[in-house]
Amino acid sequence: MDIACSKEELKLFERIGDAAQKMDVQCYLIGGFVRDKLLGRPTKDVDIVCTGDGIALAHNVAKTFVQPPQVNFFKNFGTAQFRLNGLDVEFVGARKESYTSDSRKPQVEPGTIEDDQLRRDFTINALAISLNKEDYGKLIDPFDGTKDLEAKIIRTPLGPDVTFSDDPLRMMRAVRFATQLGFEITEDVFEAIKRNKGRIKIVSQERITDELNKIMAAAKPSVGLDLLFRCGLLKEFFPQFTDLSGVEIIEGKGHKDNFYHTLQVIDNTAAKSNDLWLRWAALLHDIAKPATKRYEDGHGWTFHGHEVVGERMVPKIFKQLKLPQNEHMKYVAKLVLLHLRPISLTKEDITDSAMRRLLFDAGDELEDLMILCESDITSKNKVKVKRYLENFEIVKERLKAVEESDKIRNWQPPISGDEIMQLFNLTPSREVGVLKTAVREAILDGIIQNNYDAAYALLVEKAKELNLTPIAKL
Repeated sequence: MDIACSKEELKLFERIGDAAQKMDVQCYLIGGFVRDKLLGRPTKDVDIVCTGDGIALAHNVAKTFVQPPQVNFFKNFGTAQFRLNGLDVEFVGARKESYTSDSRKPQVEPGTIEDDQLRRDFTINALAISLNKEDYGKLIDPFDGTKDLEAKIIRTPLGPDVTFSDDPLRMMRAVRFATQLGFEITEDVFEAIKRNKGRIKIVSQERITDELNKIMAAAKPSVGLDLLFRCGLLKEFFPQFTDLSGVEIIEGKGHKDNFYHTLQVIDNTAAKSNDLWLRWAALLHDIAKPATKRYEDGHGWTFHGHEVVGERMVPKIFKQLKLPQNEHMKYVAKLVLLHLRPISLTKEDITDSAMRRLLFDAGDELEDLMILCESDITSKNKVKVKRYLENFEIVKERLKAVEESDKIRNWQPPISGDEIMQLFNLTPSREVGVLKTAVREAILDGIIQNNYDAAYALLVEKAKELNLTPIAKL
């Protein structure tokens, strides 16, 4: 075996080969494990294909251990899986497949190793290594996948139109592998994706978004997002994003291409953070610019309120893409809403009050917000970028100083809504909200100090305007 495997891996493969021989079936390592080992990439997913019952082979291998791993199996799919020493080992019987035009779920029947390799998505994923005694360690490469690894290209074993029509998700996978591995999709394969892009409609949104998230998690997400845009796939399932593309010029004044600006922001963010949801915030930060774009005579293009409209668009987009409707969605919406605020603080004569408000509004997300805002500086004018970044550092220092003195971040006013109701013998009402807001705003504006006595005194004054009298000081 010419690939670098650990002792534990080699011992496991010998056990699998021995178990297969006793069952009188052939077995092979196949797919991503072989590919990644040849590329020198870390991998923990081991795929085993055998010319027989994959579930039975998994159980027989598990029995050879003193403490057998638990085998999970799925009769409908003929697959079985167990975890061992950090490896996720999956077994399946070799098969050949045929498809109907309206489904990516194939009709399956038992096949040979050659049949199984032929049904694989790409040549680099069709590589197999024999675990059989007579040719143990032999690389089986019927489609020159090793040459494609060396050339760093994505190519299909069958004609690409057949491959993508059979299972349209493979179009997303082509883009994902190109992004993750730094490979190029061959011209004929890329043209086939363009021709077959409409077939993606038969794939569930969950599967599409899973591939999209893997692209977003790559070192340079823009590579995959640009490929999805240029082949037409992106517009099929995420038209709001493609709506950002293009430049409109009126009276000689144009705006930047917000699609490619966004790709730059995502890459800048990815260089600073691996957080998938922060990257999603980067992707969606300008999503409402097409809806808010206006041309003003004598001024040029404006996108007033795109952060507010963008915040409202986030839940709809998350629902459309089947992204989680939970705190991740709220986090992204919050960053989209706030993404202009730190930039505005780079102007002169910004008060401590504005700093306090940002600290209060951003809370735990302040550092991520600052990463997003720094990433949003993408001008080709290097002098302008340098000036913005220097001003940004000043803002960071001022935020730090205000936070240390005022402790506003994640702060709650010294008198709560419940205490206000007790103090004025109120039930939940508009008056409670007015009084609570008055205290919060006065502290944020620096009108009163952040303590109970100052808040109480303000409440008493504000209550007079509402014809309220406190029962007693708490």
